[in-house]
Amino acid sequence: MSNAPEAPQFTTDLQDPYVTTTEDRSHEEGGHHGPTALGLQPFQWVSVSMLLLILIAVFVGKVHKIIGGGLDGKIATIRTQLDEAKQLRAEAEALRNEYAAKIANAEKDAEAMLVTAQHEADAIVAKAARDTEEVIARRQRMAEDKIAAAERSVVEELRNRAATAAASAARDLIAERHDANADRKLVDDVIAAI
Repeated sequence: MSNAPEAPQFTTDLQDPYVTTTEDRSHEEGGHHGPTALGLQPFQWVSVSMLLLILIAVFVGKVHKIIGGGLDGKIATIRTQLDEAKQLRAEAEALRNEYAAKIANAEKDAEAMLVTAQHEADAIVAKAARDTEEVIARRQRMAEDKIAAAERSVVEELRNRAATAAASAARDLIAERHDANADRKLVDDVIAAI
């Protein structure tokens, strides 16, 4: 490959007649893009006029103070609303906590009432059982006392009368007054009186 001849290089100072540069175009169009005043293009005049309008609005019209005042008013209103919302939320949380505490206390009170009622019912049942036992014991003592008195009277009568007459009289007396039905009736009367 090193044996291959090199391609000749050609240089020309001539311009291609079909290629145009920006200089050529600006000369062909008349040399400018639009009317100018004081050397400024139209877009530059628009920029200058907007700058002047903004400066007049800021320094002469105090527009920035009006806008700032309006924004400050809105900010104050929003802060007030936020503070009210925070206060309402705090009140709602306090109410929620208060009612939760009331519910918890009500549940505790209900449990305490149930326990108290159970204790009272147990105490009443125990007292009724004790009272019943006492009444039965008292009635039994009374019955025993009556029986003993009857026996004493019978013994007295036996001494005074004949042995057979006294024994039959005692049996009749005991049979009439102190049978099982009479004892049951006495116990039922005592229980009913309680």
